[in-house]
Amino acid sequence: MLLSLAQWLQGLYPDLGFLRLFNYITFRAVMAAMTALLIGLAFGPWVIRSLTAMKIGQPVRSYGVQAHLAKSGTPTMGGVLILIGIGVSTLLWFDWSNRFVWVVMLVTMGFGAIGWVDDWRKVVDKNPEGMKSREKFFWQSLIGLVASLYLAFSVSETSFLGVVELFFRWVSSGFSTELPPKADLLIPFFKTISMPLGVWGFVALSFFVIVGTSNAVNFTDGLDGLAIMPVVLVGSALGLFAYLTGSSVFAKYLLLPYIPGAGELLIFCAAMAGAGLAFLWFNAHPAQVFMGDVGALALGGGLGTLAVITRQEIVLGIMGGIFVAEVLSVMIQVSWFKFTKKRYGEGRRIFKMAPLHHHFEKSGWNETQVVIRFWIITMLLCLIGLASLKLR
Repeated sequence: MLLSLAQWLQGLYPDLGFLRLFNYITFRAVMAAMTALLIGLAFGPWVIRSLTAMKIGQPVRSYGVQAHLAKSGTPTMGGVLILIGIGVSTLLWFDWSNRFVWVVMLVTMGFGAIGWVDDWRKVVDKNPEGMKSREKFFWQSLIGLVASLYLAFSVSETSFLGVVELFFRWVSSGFSTELPPKADLLIPFFKTISMPLGVWGFVALSFFVIVGTSNAVNFTDGLDGLAIMPVVLVGSALGLFAYLTGSSVFAKYLLLPYIPGAGELLIFCAAMAGAGLAFLWFNAHPAQVFMGDVGALALGGGLGTLAVITRQEIVLGIMGGIFVAEVLSVMIQVSWFKFTKKRYGEGRRIFKMAPLHHHFEKSGWNETQVVIRFWIITMLLCLIGLASLKLR
């Protein structure tokens, strides 16, 4: 919005040379981060008071870590503060004609709406489990499939008409049209190795990344500040990938697929970082507010969509290794418990408790140790992911 306003004013008053700053993505990204940060810090106390007044307190499972029982009643659904910061800041600073930012925004807010319903049921029904898994997965799948199908053609074309034309060409060909090489799955650390996906492969992979990342971040959100800092770090790194992918010069030099318009995603990533840091101000131990599913599902969905657009799905798995480990620990724990119960008549566990962060708590680490050490691991993994830009 401010970009269009600045361009309009510059047309009326050519002497206002400073307005040219708005044409630079990097300038608008810095301003988006600052705007989201200030919005979060300014409205955080009001959001916390409102949630407290509405008695939207976090229910805690009685079979969980006993030290967490003291957190029962702490305001949850604080993810709305993050979404407000991201939404307002992004709308102010990005180019409204950019289709990629709109896709990421819609996916993020859509998953946020699912999380809102889930959190609301936990509070109103006093049920720690919230929305039923099947119902939640249905709505996640619907949003993920629509986004994946659109991106399958949008990543390959530069205009809306081109997207429509490619889609109808695919339908008229009997769903057999191949996508351009820029839509292939990139293998990091190798110059020329990529995997052609086709439309169905692209949609399946994108669906898995978007929905999977959303749930992985949700599993990670179990301790004060544990999920938000990795989201900020991974989102910022993906912002750099988006900026480079959207530049024909950098993309050619770094052997990345050139995707026109992807650079504008840096605005969204910067807003996510600013809003996330503002939330961390209130979510640091001992937390004044919890993110809730409304924040965790939304942020995970946003990260997954960013990775799909920038063609960095595998790199997301590397940089978001903490998210991957958390969701795998749950899958392994549940699968092994069911298998041993069926075979031996008694369920057995591999981890002391899942997700993984609770296992380390049960092993003697205090909450702050778990959180900070997971942050450090994420920083290292992000550096490895960024190294893939040159180590090929």
